[in-house]
Amino acid sequence: MIVVTGSNGFIGSNLIKGLNHLGINNIIAVDDHSNPDTVPNIAHLEIEEKFGIEDFLHLLIGNKLDNKDIKAIFHQGACSNTMEWNVDYLYKNNLFYSKELLRLSSKLRCQFIYASSASVYGSGQRFEEKIENENPINLYAYSKFKFDQIVRKELTKKTNQIVGLRYFNVYGPHEQHKGNMASVAFHLHNQLKKDNKIKLFEGSDKFDDGEQKRDFIYVDDVVKVNLWFLQNEEISGIYNLGTGKSQTFNEVAKAVIDWNKKGEISYIKFPENLKGAYQSYTEADITSLRNAGYTEPFFNVQEGVIDYLSKLESWPKNEPN
Repeated sequence: MIVVTGSNGFIGSNLIKGLNHLGINNIIAVDDHSNPDTVPNIAHLEIEEKFGIEDFLHLLIGNKLDNKDIKAIFHQGACSNTMEWNVDYLYKNNLFYSKELLRLSSKLRCQFIYASSASVYGSGQRFEEKIENENPINLYAYSKFKFDQIVRKELTKKTNQIVGLRYFNVYGPHEQHKGNMASVAFHLHNQLKKDNKIKLFEGSDKFDDGEQKRDFIYVDDVVKVNLWFLQNEEISGIYNLGTGKSQTFNEVAKAVIDWNKKGEISYIKFPENLKGAYQSYTEADITSLRNAGYTEPFFNVQEGVIDYLSKLESWPKNEPN
């Protein structure tokens, strides 16, 4: 059996789709299965068992999962809201829950692959997986940072595969439920459909208008890397997961305009409340990932946005392809 937490969400549902494409259907899907906004994400997917979050956590804490013959755990289920300030909520979802799953993986000697985040680097300019480069600037980032530190200690024991993937700016199908936390491409596309215009921030942190840069990675590439680690269980560690090449918000906007064949870009004043708490530049150092043996190329923004918007506008008709 393979456990996928956050199964109905953005990355989790795409991951199950990828597992199905490999012929893997013996999947335990853990999420809030009553949420009408996310249920369509897995409606066409092959899944063996479903558990609600609290029910699964109860089984986990009660040591009642030992008979499930679990081969691997993909832990994608946690609070992904970077603006969350509820300490208790973040602790339960991003630390306690994660630590219990890590404990289970160690006990069962099964593979444990989890979602970390590039947010741990904060406002720094060096994005290499070293603790001296890590400076989280909000509670969400701090929760991810703390779990990474727990994992680093566990990695020294070498009992089972443990992989942390620090996702950079992921975009792609099945993110429509994320609201403000959805990708730049998603929001710009909807802006354009509504107003025939895309609004970007004016310049900040020495960057010109719309020239702030992020490492945007397409969700199909994220799935490929997760599955590559599943197939290479001898490899453990914490790895950046981006393309290794940052691109500007202007480039994302232009790709959206090109796909829609209409629209223009305007610039709005940079919000005061984001000054000092905004990453104007990210670019994954993927040296460790490449050294681990992953050699596949990544979608660039132009390629990824075209594929994404084509799927978005036909969804869910395009499922289960």
